[in-house]
Amino acid sequence: MHKSLQQVYREEIVPKLKEALKVTNLHAVPRLKAVRINVGIGSYVAQGKDHEDIVKNVTFITGQKPVVTHSRKAISNFKLKLNMPSGVVVTLRGKRMYDFLSKLINVVFPRIRDFRGISKKSFDGRGNYSIGIREHTVFPEIQTEDVSKIHGIQITVQTDANDDKKAYALLKALGFPFKK
Repeated sequence: MHKSLQQVYREEIVPKLKEALKVTNLHAVPRLKAVRINVGIGSYVAQGKDHEDIVKNVTFITGQKPVVTHSRKAISNFKLKLNMPSGVVVTLRGKRMYDFLSKLINVVFPRIRDFRGISKKSFDGRGNYSIGIREHTVFPEIQTEDVSKIHGIQITVQTDANDDKKAYALLKALGFPFKK
């Protein structure tokens, strides 16, 4: 039987990171806190289109119903009115987070056209990493025949590492395919 990413992290990655980062306390080893999946829907709503398709797609991809966020103020240049739907957000934690990351690393990245690895520059300075995917159709749950419009997805991996070097070591150990 094959192990889940969560089991691999606990049994194999933590001891390796503890040794590599020269940490004596087990709780000082960086770990994942959450994964946030975000899709902007402002352009859909501005055109008068229904955003339920995007909500349904994100639900299929994550296995969890997303929250529709609304604008806090009106910005005329973006055709944005007050309290207008502007985004769809899901925060994954625990088993769902590890399952999603396993699917992202092993299934989604290999399906991206001309994929040569993800950038090392997308860390925010506080140990969080962001990935932008242009087409949501690379996820296996999405049936390409049923897609009316292709949209992008923003994925943010939150770690409790206090700097980018520790977060990079954690993500590399989890199997993220960084560019050489």
